[in-house]
Amino acid sequence: MGVGEGVGRRAFVAGGGAALLAGGVAAPGAQAVAPGAEPAVAGAQAAVVDGPLPDFHPALKAALTFPLAWGNSPLRDFRAWRRAARAQVEELLIVGRQDGTPYAPEFGERRQQDGYTSELVTLSLTRHERVRAVLLTPDGPGPFPAALLLHDHGAKFDIGKEKLVRPWYDDVRLASAQGWTDKYFSGRFVGDELARRGYVVLVADALGWGDRGPLAYDQQQALASNFYHLGSSLAGLMAREDARAAGFLAGLDRVDRRRVAAVGFSMGAFRAWQTAALSDDIAATAAVCWMTGLKEMMVPGNNTLRGQSSYYMLHPGLPRYLDFPDVASIAAPRPMLFFNGGLDPLFPADGVRTAHDRLRTVWRSRHAEERLHLKTWPDLGHVFVDRMQDEVLTWLDSVL
Repeated sequence: MGVGEGVGRRAFVAGGGAALLAGGVAAPGAQAVAPGAEPAVAGAQAAVVDGPLPDFHPALKAALTFPLAWGNSPLRDFRAWRRAARAQVEELLIVGRQDGTPYAPEFGERRQQDGYTSELVTLSLTRHERVRAVLLTPDGPGPFPAALLLHDHGAKFDIGKEKLVRPWYDDVRLASAQGWTDKYFSGRFVGDELARRGYVVLVADALGWGDRGPLAYDQQQALASNFYHLGSSLAGLMAREDARAAGFLAGLDRVDRRRVAAVGFSMGAFRAWQTAALSDDIAATAAVCWMTGLKEMMVPGNNTLRGQSSYYMLHPGLPRYLDFPDVASIAAPRPMLFFNGGLDPLFPADGVRTAHDRLRTVWRSRHAEERLHLKTWPDLGHVFVDRMQDEVLTWLDSVL
């Protein structure tokens, strides 16, 4: 058994673990002791258990009571609660607002498609970097409803925005993107479908993907760590950029700013409801395959425990105040849709139920339960296939 297998098992005693991690070898049947260390107390349990989790993780989870959640907070005025909850989230993003930074858009290559125009646009989402995005505009006079599309993670970094919009500008990326859409989206490009349906669409790369990558999978933790050492945050940057992108889209002359939606799948779904919580520019949200209770997700075997991709969705300290559905609820009572797959291995059914119950309670308290669309697709896994897309599109038409 290698070190990687041994770490995290209950049979790994404290003394033997220290010796292995220090490079020592324990004799068969003997309890190894690291140089200079005291022998382990007989019967001692592992300090790290399956996951890897600290062996006292049940106590840490029990301590999470989410005191700032609506209903737990002493604030009983919903608007006051929203302000307080949003302020707490924004503080823990670490990354400050970029309100004074001009977008300074530069429009590039254009192509006329079937019923809409595709174009590249480069803009400043922060003061540090210019980001290339894709903008789709339906034919006609407008103003149009709009959708901010937010791409998934998928451990596939060569494409980002291209997962959602057909990349007419790059044949290599087109081949990669077509394979991705075949796997998760029934061969469709969701952005192009929305544009044909009459929506202005904006989608940009998050840091690490497409034009801003490609990042290697095992570099994610180092990237996040470096952000923290520099007094910043990878997840906070993504949250701020997404909120800024929503503001840019809503401010376009071609857009009806009262009818802007955030739409995403997987990590993109997380980004969608997070953007709705942080930005009043989002009027409706469709989040497919990312919503759960935190405690139910933090269990051995869950992908979150691997780290890596989790750093794009990790705001240190936030669970001391709010759970995931509590953050999404900052957007209440605006229309929100949450889909999950009953066979999705990333989000346990009990976590989805916990989150949906919490969301339902908040919208019901606002007498707006009809604006909350919660659905589990029992025969589907972690996908956003054509029938799900069709229902999302119909729902968007009905609420915007």
